[in-house]
Amino acid sequence: MWVTIAVIAVVLLYFVMVYNGLVSRRNQVREAWSTIDTQLKRRYDLIPNLIETVRGAAKHERETLQSVVAARDAAMKANGPSKADAENHLSETLKSIFALSENYPTLQANENFLELQRELTDTETKIQAARQFYNNVVMGLNTQIEQFPSNIVARMFNITQEKMFEMDEAEKVAPKVKF
Repeated sequence: MWVTIAVIAVVLLYFVMVYNGLVSRRNQVREAWSTIDTQLKRRYDLIPNLIETVRGAAKHERETLQSVVAARDAAMKANGPSKADAENHLSETLKSIFALSENYPTLQANENFLELQRELTDTETKIQAARQFYNNVVMGLNTQIEQFPSNIVARMFNITQEKMFEMDEAEKVAPKVKF
């Protein structure tokens, strides 16, 4: 009888440990997404200042500026799986602003623009690092969910896989600015 109780206790303890590990990984995923959100908020706050600076130097490039504003608004409103796609589109439109600046020497010399460009570049670097961290913790969670016997515990408690933050094909191509 004591052996049976000991075996049940060990199995129960194992399930508790696996469950706690899954919960810990799920919380790491949530925290990593929160870090991305923090950097995205910083990006959202910088974009209007950048737009105003560029607008003064390149008034006739309204289409480029409007596309960045529209992409920012869409990214701020997006939730769930569409959030990653909206962020990828915003990254793509931001590249067009920097490409646009190459054709305006006065804009390149503008201190405000240079500072905003540095801040935005720094933010983009932090976003990329946060995305990489997020993908690492998602991979850990998803791997544990797929492995036996933790997959049984995950199914029992409805712990599901998370989606990786992936770059879309458009973001991999350098922007083209035509006059």
